[in-house]
Formats: sequence, structure tokens, C-alpha cells
Amino acid sequence: MSVHREIRKITTHVLSEMKARGEKISMLTAYDFSTAKIIDDAGIDVILVGDSASNVMAGHETTLPITLDQMIYHASSVVRGVVRALVVVDLPFGSYQGNSKEALNSTIRIMKESGAHAIKMEGGEEILESIKRILTAGVPVMGHLGLTPQSIYKFGTYTVRATEEDEANKLINDSKMLEAAGCFALVLEKIPAHLAKKVAETVSIPVIGIGAGNGVDGQVLVLHDMLGINKQFNPRFLRRYLNLYDDIKDAVGQYIQDVKSTDFPNEREQY
Repeated sequence: MSVHREIRKITTHVLSEMKARGEKISMLTAYDFSTAKIIDDAGIDVILVGDSASNVMAGHETTLPITLDQMIYHASSVVRGVVRALVVVDLPFGSYQGNSKEALNSTIRIMKESGAHAIKMEGGEEILESIKRILTAGVPVMGHLGLTPQSIYKFGTYTVRATEEDEANKLINDSKMLEAAGCFALVLEKIPAHLAKKVAETVSIPVIGIGAGNGVDGQVLVLHDMLGINKQFNPRFLRRYLNLYDDIKDAVGQYIQDVKSTDFPNEREQY
């Protein structure tokens, strides 16, 4: 019997047990009540209220514009739809970098106003002080290394990270540092599979990959990408499970046709 099936409510401790037993962790993003309810009912382990809402919900080119207030709005909507999954919320750009007191204040607002269970932060050694301060307040922190989209203007590209030895070594050291600080899990984004596998074997906390191969402890994708709602994004690591863009477009087209031809509503659909 898997840990996943036995548990009514996923906690950080359950994720740790899943890693210990070699059971993979499933994670998806959600930004609203309706989709959160569906994926929670399907049995997802972790729901990430990602700052990717900036892209897929608001149409921004990067994750940078989304505000703390907007993240709280999305997070509280998701929490109301969830019974079982662990809900993790991204701290948005500008709400924690360079100021550990502001990082704690941002985190407290998210936890109090949304009812979420944990937060996620991008970066390693550079944000260690903020991570420690948040953990001291009793809030679980998920780390995020590799490609960190909030630093896109620093990198200047969304290409694979840590292909060079120096950056790979820093990533391994940062992973150990985040574990030692007390992070309950770690996301590795768009790094070589062999490196991600090495990190997962080195640290005792669960490592969730996105474009990091299958040698890690779990996987995360953006819901709109894997459902095919978003057609512009085609990285190698993405598997599309549906093509909802075309399905929804066809359904709307049929509705328009039915309205214009007076086929809708028919006699059974009126009072």
C-alpha cells in the first residue's frame, strides 16, 4: 500500500515518508477554486500556487509583475477548493529578496490571509537569511534551484542551468545548505538529469523536478501547459495530456453556431 493512498491529508511529513519509501510525489500548479478542486479530487499530492499565474492567468511575459496581494487572492481561492493536497505558495518577486524582515512579513500575510500550508522561494545562499527567519516563525519552506524564473533578467535566457562545473557545484552546495537550514523540500528546474539525480541522492529531503529528469523524488508541471490550454510553450520536458485549447475553441464555436441558428436553447432548455 502506498503512503499516498493511505493518507487523507498530505503534510510535509508525509512527503518525507514518501521519499523514504521510494514513492514518487505528484505536483501541479493551480490558481483558482474550480481547477484546484478537480486536481485535488484526482489525488494530486502537492498543489503549487505558482507565480506562473503572472504568465498564464494575467498574460505577462515574465513572473516578475505579480504582486503579493494577487498571490494571496489566487492562494485563498485554491485553498477553498482543497481537501487533501498540500498547498504551497510562491513568494513573488520583490517580497523577500535582500530583506529577511520583509520576507517574514510577506510569508505571514500569505499564511494568515490564504490559509496555505507552506511557501516556496527561489535561490540558495543569497536568500539563506530570509529562509532561516521564515522557518524560525514555524512556516514550512520549499526551496527552488536551477532555472529561477524570477532571475530571468540576470540570466538573460531560459536555457538549461548548471551545465558548467562551477554552477553545478554551487547547486549541490546550495541544496545541502537549504536542507541544513530546514527546508522540507526542493524544486529543481531545467537542469541536467544526472545532476538532479545526484542532488536527490545527496539530500534527505524530497526533490521535485521540472525538466530535471526522472531520477528525482517527484515531478511538477504548470497545469495550463500539461492540459494544452497554453499552446505557445513547448519545452522538451513538457508532456501534454490534453489539447484543451482546441477542444474549448471548438465547443465555443459550436455554441456560437447554435445561438445564431436558434438551435440553443431548444424547448427542453427553457421554462
